[in-house]
Amino acid sequence: MESDTLTGLLKNVAEKFPDRRALSVSGKFDLTHARLNDLIELAASRLVSAAGIKPGDVVALTFPNTVEFVIMFLAVIRARATAAPLNAAYTAEEFEFYLSDSDSKLLVTSKEGNAPAQEAASKLNISHVTATLLDAGSNLALSVADSDSVSDSASELVNSPDDPALFLHTSGTTSRPKGVPLTQLNLVSSVKNIKSVYKLTESDSTVIVLPLFHVHGLLAGLLSSLGAGAAVTLPAAGRFSATTFWADMNKYDATWYTAVPTIHQIILDRHASQPEPEYPRLRFIRSCSASLAPVILSRLEEAFGAPVLEAYAMTEATHLMSSNPLPEEGPHKPGSVGKPVGQEMAILNEKGEIQEPNSKGEVCIRGPNVTKGYKNNPDANKAGFEFGWFHTGDIGYFDSDGYLHLVGRIKELINRGGEKISPIEVDSVLLTHPDVSQGVAFGVPDEKYGEEINCAVIPREGTTVTEEDIKTFCKKNLAAFKVPKRVFITDNLPKTASGKIQRRIVAQHFLEKP
Repeated sequence: MESDTLTGLLKNVAEKFPDRRALSVSGKFDLTHARLNDLIELAASRLVSAAGIKPGDVVALTFPNTVEFVIMFLAVIRARATAAPLNAAYTAEEFEFYLSDSDSKLLVTSKEGNAPAQEAASKLNISHVTATLLDAGSNLALSVADSDSVSDSASELVNSPDDPALFLHTSGTTSRPKGVPLTQLNLVSSVKNIKSVYKLTESDSTVIVLPLFHVHGLLAGLLSSLGAGAAVTLPAAGRFSATTFWADMNKYDATWYTAVPTIHQIILDRHASQPEPEYPRLRFIRSCSASLAPVILSRLEEAFGAPVLEAYAMTEATHLMSSNPLPEEGPHKPGSVGKPVGQEMAILNEKGEIQEPNSKGEVCIRGPNVTKGYKNNPDANKAGFEFGWFHTGDIGYFDSDGYLHLVGRIKELINRGGEKISPIEVDSVLLTHPDVSQGVAFGVPDEKYGEEINCAVIPREGTTVTEEDIKTFCKKNLAAFKVPKRVFITDNLPKTASGKIQRRIVAQHFLEKP
């Protein structure tokens, strides 16, 4: 059964490519696939023998993007426990909710610790340990009694495809995050899908720019690379930095990277103001987690000489659902999120009937990468898994070539007096304005129309734009009813921890202003 588990796949990779580089901490040290596998086995044994972790237990991990996080995450799932990665920036109250909701038995942090997380764990009587790896030759040290004793207690454990391996919460538009359990089979299915569509091999190399407590960075950046025998570099700072990104990409011979549109824009802005003397030859650049405006896609391709492949993903699908193909496999279409990868996908109407090409409806999926259901949430499961499909909550359509085009979240479509407006369409127009760096449209309550459209824009560095400039530009490029009634000029847009811009949060932020 090991071929149906992520741990089994990674073990096979370590046997096939033992001496190839697997993981680097920029400027510090490298680990081969064989060495990484040894560290994982030892750490898993210590979790079992010294920390008392049993199959099915949930272990919360809160770290920056460090080597300790990678080893501990993979050690937890090797021990047949469930890893629950948490954002290190949460408040004590947030930690308390997430630790409680996941039923965590243990909290693991870096040796520096995390005061709010520890405070919450203490309140809930959850044990706390730290994990440290000094260098490539050391073993990972866990701050528990007997943690240095050599034990192979994990070797007796056989991982199963049905083992719950990862527990995350949705960052969706609802107020209360929903708990999403994902199994070993979910993880390995998604890794295989990502490997196949991007043809990842042991010759590939990437630099992680996204937080590893979200599926995008974790699955697309880290686990798919390791599962292909490829190499991953973690920035020395433990997070993305525009100042070191290209230096790391060059030093470690990167062949690709994946990011959210916000990060792509930061990389583009830096390229415009402080271009690098040389850029690596990339096979492709990947964008996911939010809509990428066609104008940004073309600027990226022009700047870095690589195809930009936009994809579509969500936590419940263990990340990837669809992607534009590599150039040798077909065209990549700006404004489209490509074709389904390794799963069934259909556009359904409200009665559950499959729609023809170019007809809009809800995007629905089913496949081995899809969660079996939300934790302790029968209402969400009933609504989310109707008609034998998982319902994404996104409105979209397939074109005649089978490429998926997203119109927007069902809850984010702006209903202005009966006219449904896609905020994604308005975003795309805002971003074609030569003096706009970032822009986002959102709906606001309106007495006359029920809902009205507003937007917020960040001007490009060294330029000035006014509300009237933006409205005039929109009037030339949009139907009159789609033109934002109010434009907020700002230097900052509120984002989630994964770099996503959520319209509901942006609307709240600006509506609270006088």
